Amino acid sequence: MNSLRGLGWLLVFQSLGELLSRGLSLPFPGPVVGMMLLLMALRWEVVREPVSACADYLLSHLSLLFVPVGVGVMTHLSIVSEYGGRMLVVLVVSTLVGLAVTALLLNHLWRRSTPDPGAPEPGAPDPGAPGTSVHKPPPAPPAPPARPER
Repeated sequence: MNSLRGLGWLLVFQSLGELLSRGLSLPFPGPVVGMMLLLMALRWEVVREPVSACADYLLSHLSLLFVPVGVGVMTHLSIVSEYGGRMLVVLVVSTLVGLAVTALLLNHLWRRSTPDPGAPEPGAPDPGAPGTSVHKPPPAPPAPPARPER
């Protein structure tokens, strides 16, 4: 029963997304808007628990969801044979672009989150600020003069 309630929640949010997308002429598909609404609603247990049960059920039968795709490919095999090379190139290039963008973004975020080793600790007084006294060690004594060689 909980899985059916979860399926109901999924359909409600997809319908709300579709309604908002068409009603407000948003540039996003309705299911994407519905997914964003669902993401916000997952904070509440009344939504989270049934949707989790439904997701577990759907994931346990995920392989069955690929059957229609396989039948569609077999039905349109002539199109796949005609455009298969181009589709393969597009798939490889888009995967590489996605990996590169992800790596660059992760690198950028990683650098932002790690502190600079030479930077002062957060909350530490600024030694150059007026009115702050910073204890400086005394200068080192001068080196003795070198003795001339004979």
